[in-house]
Amino acid sequence: MTAAALTSPEAAARTVTTVRLDDVPELLGLLPDDAALSWVRRGEGLVGWGEAARLEVSGPGALAEAAEWWAAFTAAADIDDELAVPGSGPVLFASIAFDPARETSVFVVPEVVAGRRDGVAWATTVGDGDRSRAPRAAAEAPVETPAPRLRYADGALDPVSWCSAVATAVRRIRAGELAKVVLARDLLVASDVPLEPRRLLRRLAARFPDCWTFAVDGLLGATPELLLRRTGRDLSARVLAGTAPRGAGADDDRLAAALLGSAKDRAEHGLAVDSLVQALQPYCASLSAPAGPELLTLANVRHLATDVSGRQRRTGPRGRAGLLELIGAVHPTAAVGGTPRDEAVAVIAELEGMQRGRYAGPVGWLDARGDGEFGLALRCAELTAEDPCAARLFAGCGIVADSDPAAELAETQAKFAAVQAALEG
Repeated sequence: MTAAALTSPEAAARTVTTVRLDDVPELLGLLPDDAALSWVRRGEGLVGWGEAARLEVSGPGALAEAAEWWAAFTAAADIDDELAVPGSGPVLFASIAFDPARETSVFVVPEVVAGRRDGVAWATTVGDGDRSRAPRAAAEAPVETPAPRLRYADGALDPVSWCSAVATAVRRIRAGELAKVVLARDLLVASDVPLEPRRLLRRLAARFPDCWTFAVDGLLGATPELLLRRTGRDLSARVLAGTAPRGAGADDDRLAAALLGSAKDRAEHGLAVDSLVQALQPYCASLSAPAGPELLTLANVRHLATDVSGRQRRTGPRGRAGLLELIGAVHPTAAVGGTPRDEAVAVIAELEGMQRGRYAGPVGWLDARGDGEFGLALRCAELTAEDPCAARLFAGCGIVADSDPAAELAETQAKFAAVQAALEG
């Protein structure tokens, strides 16, 4: 295992203060233009900036080490939290690698957090930070600059090579080696001016209000998929698998009906739901999922969606599992990996030709009580401090026996379009 606690929990031990805000702010408007941290849906959630503590970790026990590190941080902190609601008090933002054992996951405790839930707003500061800093940031936010001019280039695989990889996966599936694999591709972006994280987040949130608009350490996006939420012992998740493009007028209705009636997409979706339920079952006293999926309609695509809910057991072999342990148990589900899990992950490594990094990994937040929300880092762009004029986009598809490479390529293009529009507009 490798770990870099850029600020140790002990060194970062400070007073953490949460106060109610009289005004209910527009959260994304509070963010500075760099180092943004976000988890926002329909105007509610959390944003943060600054770094009171940071952990970068990889290896077979990465998530267990992160959980221990966070427990040490919260134990050493002097917490004054007048709200005591999910997301108040100290908060850890996390962006976990698709393969935590091999690639680096990032955990950040912000210096300042602003939160909003059920019409109640608050600000949390770590250390000696100015309690009014979060509300003041909105007034100090600069006016957005004109849209950048962008150029695109193929990532690890060009479209023809990626379609060939899909065809290879289909042959493997038909031969019985596995039931499903999710194959992704990347797209490289070059801008004539530095890209603005805050602008990208606000545009994504406006176009996709039903998605969770996230940002952690340069990975920004709007994910429709909730991997796992925990509030006390209550657990919930939203599983997505099976996608169709939008159309106009009657054609849109036809596409929706075709998706809901598609045997191929329903089979793919069922595998994703089953993988989550099977992984969560040992941790739950009760767990339920509807018999069939519903349609989730977004601005550019539709998905088959199933909401899963459960109640965590009071105790387990090592006590009640923490949220990061649960995340490690369920990830990767068949929605981003495949079925069976080990075989699918091996095929991904063989055929994709790229390192996913934190794409398709869990992203979200965790508080000192163990409550939190994690989605999957989909519909996203990776920005780096080394080149603020560059970004890397990602899109993937679930491949099953009936998959058509050309149709899967078109699906990735529809998914790329979500972030491309936010970058360009």
